[in-house]
Amino acid sequence: MDHSERHPHTLSGFPAAATEFVSALDGNRHRIAERAGVSGTELRALFRIARMGSITPKDLATHLGMTTGAVTAISRRLVEIDLLHRIDHPGDRRSLYLELTPHGHDVMGEIHRDFTDMLSASTSGLDAAQLEAFTAALASVAAEVRIRSAQL
Repeated sequence: MDHSERHPHTLSGFPAAATEFVSALDGNRHRIAERAGVSGTELRALFRIARMGSITPKDLATHLGMTTGAVTAISRRLVEIDLLHRIDHPGDRRSLYLELTPHGHDVMGEIHRDFTDMLSASTSGLDAAQLEAFTAALASVAAEVRIRSAQL
């Protein structure tokens, strides 16, 4: 194929803005992971554990789309750097829960504060009504994307 016949694939309007937003968030996620001394996958695991409070490795593996062996390796590293600890499952001695350590809670608190501050600064040009409308629209679009993605 002649290179002059190639056409760039570009988006415009809302799809372009959405991909730019996702790309900006992804760049921020890489920055956060680097600052915390973890990989992007380890950061995703930490966010899930922090949100759930306590989770089994199997449930974490399902959420991350990984094998339990991969989650074992991730959790072992996060335990070594004092972000996670393993808690025995009270009803099943073959199972356990992953939970944040006090240091892990401190790190996640700092990450959340930093993210909140960054987004507050990024939306400072919006008044309260615009920010409320933007928040509602973003939540609605995210919910629809999840529904439509699940249907595919």
